[in-house]
Amino acid sequence: MNSFQPGCPGYSPFMGPLRGVKVVEVAGLAAAPFGCMILADLGADVLRVDRVRSGGFSVDDLLGRGRRSIALDLKTAEGVAILLRLADTADVLVEAFRPGVAERLGFGPQVCGKRNPRLVYARMTGWGQSGPLATSAGHDIDYIAISGALSLVGRAGERPLPPVNLTGDFGGGGMLLAVGVLAALLERERSGLGQVIDTAMVDGSALLTAMFHGMRARGSWHDQRGANLIDGGAPFYDTYQTADGEYLAVGALEQAFYAELLRGLGLADADDLPDRNDPAQWPALRERFAAIIARRTRAEWTEVFAGSDACVAPVLSLAEVSTDPHNTARGTFTDIGGSAGSGGLADGLAQPAPAPRFSRTPADRPQPPPRPGADTDAVLASLGYDPAAVAGLRERGIAG
Repeated sequence: MNSFQPGCPGYSPFMGPLRGVKVVEVAGLAAAPFGCMILADLGADVLRVDRVRSGGFSVDDLLGRGRRSIALDLKTAEGVAILLRLADTADVLVEAFRPGVAERLGFGPQVCGKRNPRLVYARMTGWGQSGPLATSAGHDIDYIAISGALSLVGRAGERPLPPVNLTGDFGGGGMLLAVGVLAALLERERSGLGQVIDTAMVDGSALLTAMFHGMRARGSWHDQRGANLIDGGAPFYDTYQTADGEYLAVGALEQAFYAELLRGLGLADADDLPDRNDPAQWPALRERFAAIIARRTRAEWTEVFAGSDACVAPVLSLAEVSTDPHNTARGTFTDIGGSAGSGGLADGLAQPAPAPRFSRTPADRPQPPPRPGADTDAVLASLGYDPAAVAGLRERGIAG
């Protein structure tokens, strides 16, 4: 069911499972915005606190979708005071500073927790709040390097290959932040109290490698890259170039699926195939597959394997994914559109839709990301500031 359309019991516009949850997000980069995007997608009211002079805003900043925005100078006592008032009535506060920075600015978890004991205070960092690297600079590639995740990715005999920033920033960072917030909110229903969440990308990316530690312990995973079943080592779990220079993904691990693969490749009756169960013969088997797949285009192979259980799929680019028949049928991608007056996205910009799907409280279609400070006046008015006071805050550079 497309979760953006009416058609299930109890559906109403702007309804999502987190409807009514109030989140204050102190603006950051990548990981924390992604976590807050998930919360906003699922119905939370996320208010982003931007800098007064926020540079680099782009209308295609999809991680910022579904928010309201107030711009404050958090290096001033008055700016921090406004933030604390927002936190007083919030369910969640998210910040992504290095350890100790929020405390120095005056809105650390002790201050916020004393004012609002029910507040879930979520902290997002690369190294975590403790440890010898806690205050050091770093990026996704560094966090996944020491967690072991980076060592898993790359071709045999070659250097590790950064999997863009999916593993640290997004999988081990923002996604885990959202999980932590949801768990803390659930626990609060029992205790009535909030708590501090220490989300670290090094921890999260390490968590993502749990299965491989188990496989390694029982001898079914080797530390050498490109020598295992699902890291490109096995020829029946790899990508192959097609006649038109595109790529085909093959994932025929199980024997039944492998048999389907051979049928599609015209090798079902071949009696001279290298043994798939002997890693020493994998290079020869890979050459055989590559030579056959290179004879047809990606579209032709997609048609050959349509409806089969060979576990073969076309490798689509970001420009192609929104028109794929399966993605289209499920509404996996959407465009949210926005008016020029709102500073929102241009119509037609495809982007991933909210996930997962909910039967009774489906997520609404996301709203465009706001310009920094777009809602400053309205938010300050809700706190009791009259127009003259708001104008004064703007004149002194405290709000923008």
